[in-house]
Amino acid sequence: MITIYGIKNCDTVKKSLKWFEAKGLEHKFHDFRVDGIDAKTIEGWLGDVGGKILINKRGPSYRNLSDSDKAVLENDGGAAAAILAANPTVIKRPVVDFGATRTVAYNETRWSELAGI
Repeated sequence: MITIYGIKNCDTVKKSLKWFEAKGLEHKFHDFRVDGIDAKTIEGWLGDVGGKILINKRGPSYRNLSDSDKAVLENDGGAAAAILAANPTVIKRPVVDFGATRTVAYNETRWSELAGI
């Protein structure tokens, strides 16, 4: 089962959900704000893709973090995962989990490859 992580009012997440629906790909949506997200899951994502890809440094959520939290996010360890779990809107969206592989951001080409379509 493909899981799409994000927040429901994000335009990129909405666009992603429409793409998966249009392709007839079975998926579920996990809303960070409603369903939460645990640090262990995020730590796995950091290990898979790294903080440079996973962390959205352009948004207001990142800008509102303390300087000490921003410094911790420069490392991809458990402390960074805890900060992201407490501030999930700092995570670049969507994170799409195909089981063995995860992608970050909108990427139709990569999704098509991973879904075998």
